[in-house]
Amino acid sequence: MKPKIFIDGEHGTTGLQIRSRMAGRADVDLLSIPEIERRNAAMREDLLNSADIAILCLPDDASKQAVTMLAGNNSVRIIDTSTAYRVAPDWAYGFAEMDKEQAKKIRDARLVANPGCYPTGAIGLIRPLRQAGILPADYPVSVNAVSGYTGGGKQMIAQMEDPKNPDPITAPHFLYGMPLKHKHVPEMCIHGLLARSPLFSPSVGRFPQGMIVQVPLFLDRLNEGATLESIHAALTAHYAGQDIVTVVPLAESAKLARVDAVELAGKDTMKLFVFGTPGGEQVNLVALLDNLGKGASGAAVQNMDLMLSA
Repeated sequence: MKPKIFIDGEHGTTGLQIRSRMAGRADVDLLSIPEIERRNAAMREDLLNSADIAILCLPDDASKQAVTMLAGNNSVRIIDTSTAYRVAPDWAYGFAEMDKEQAKKIRDARLVANPGCYPTGAIGLIRPLRQAGILPADYPVSVNAVSGYTGGGKQMIAQMEDPKNPDPITAPHFLYGMPLKHKHVPEMCIHGLLARSPLFSPSVGRFPQGMIVQVPLFLDRLNEGATLESIHAALTAHYAGQDIVTVVPLAESAKLARVDAVELAGKDTMKLFVFGTPGGEQVNLVALLDNLGKGASGAAVQNMDLMLSA
């Protein structure tokens, strides 16, 4: 019998992208709720409890409500794409390449919290350096990032694309999260193995999908002996054998005149770069991904496939 998958919130941005990735798959039975019935709690509860894996594409409070609907039904496995459970100790963090054992943890877990798009890039750059002993736990990390506007969901998509929207956004690029209390910070701190919260400055560009995450570092503030080359070597060793997350060779990065935020739009992969001058005092770590790919829907499907392989 095929495993039954229910996407709770399938008509939202992340849910639609997950459905598109699963179109034509013959190995699963995709349960669905008509859009007109999406607020029908009884129908949702029945579908949630009928699934082998429920993928929650909901706001935090609605995700918590959905988990409550599954109380006592330990046969249903859950992938939650909200921020509700990303730092919960009893949920596996759904970044398979984060650690050597993380894919197995996801495969064996009943509860999986899908990472955020910005944290996927930031943690992907930071954690390997923490584990390699290069980056001190108390280093004052800065994370500067720009995302495609689809990361803001249907409301922001309408603001960016509909000139008749009552609150249109006309700017080509804008910052937000200025109080520095963004909901992604705890996730970056805990899974990045940091002892102090990073300074996170997110922004949005006038392009639908794509993302650049930057983590600039001063070499003299890192642990002794850190160089451009040793940082690149640590990242390369960490992701050796991976096909979804790759580290661009230093020689190739040195030839680049620019990095395009939309290069990986529509793809579920992530590229990592280390920029700087050999013998210099600074490096800039860069992650390139699709905010709805490896940053959301692509990661959810990857996690689902890992769970189905158990």
